[in-house]
Amino acid sequence: MTHAVEQEQATVIGTVGLTKRYPSVTALDALDLDIGHGVTGLVGANGAGKSTLIKILLGLLPATSGSATVLGHDVATASREIRALVGYMPEHDCLPGDVSASDLLVHLGQMSGLPHAAARERAADVLRHVGLAEERYRPIGGYSTGMKQRAKLAQALVHDPELVLLDEPTNGLDPSSRDDMLALVRRIGTDFGIAVLVTSHLLGELERISDHVVVLDSGRLLRSSATTEFMHATGVLLVEVQGRADADQLLGQALVDAGLQAWPAGRAVEVQVLDETTYDVVRDAVVDLGLGLVRLQERHERIEDVFREGGAGRVQPV
Repeated sequence: MTHAVEQEQATVIGTVGLTKRYPSVTALDALDLDIGHGVTGLVGANGAGKSTLIKILLGLLPATSGSATVLGHDVATASREIRALVGYMPEHDCLPGDVSASDLLVHLGQMSGLPHAAARERAADVLRHVGLAEERYRPIGGYSTGMKQRAKLAQALVHDPELVLLDEPTNGLDPSSRDDMLALVRRIGTDFGIAVLVTSHLLGELERISDHVVVLDSGRLLRSSATTEFMHATGVLLVEVQGRADADQLLGQALVDAGLQAWPAGRAVEVQVLDETTYDVVRDAVVDLGLGLVRLQERHERIEDVFREGGAGRVQPV
């Protein structure tokens, strides 16, 4: 299952001043985005505007003002063309319970224009890739939550789209099933060459699988950049020690007395790195206090820090 999408830095999704207002709330507020190929994570708390954005991109919801394009097509005038090129996995359960995954995908493949034989072959191929090959003839109503999520992902892929929009694909999954789903999402972008926009309110998920991350808060853009740029070094050391109940307090005070900036971080101590001698001062302080050094590492910024700085503390870090 491959896709001939060129991986140049062309815009897959673009918005300019995109706004959606309701009588009592602004769901999107003058949103400017430029999203390219690869896997792009769209992160924000519930109510941040993620689902609203996806519905506008699909032409299912009109914008109040501004504009948006998907794969070069204007969402206001070419929604039919966009939906032919895009796969969509909705957040909520929406599959018919009395139909098998195979029959559903064959039907959807034929609706997209494939002959019956090609649609059946395509359905089998997609269901194998999402891990439902052995269960494809069972009615979807008897599936577990994880299997239903896989079936929803499969229906988004059956017509060989150039872009897939995945709305909370790990919703309701246990940790093991969540890991499996994230691996599938990553493969879509890397192995299959399909552009992916995936939403989540779980920060760690998007850090793991995304090439690029877009952060929304209350319909506003907080940040849009490569995932690696979120996780740059902060110039802060995280030091964890053991040996006494108050080991972290003792170490923190010793480091301050030695002229360093240090502050508590849970059961650890964070230290501002002044120069290379900072490591020596920390090491010597731990030895002088007779403590055991558990961890000494440079702290990196996480997506969570962007929300903390922007005042959006409702997004879960894991």
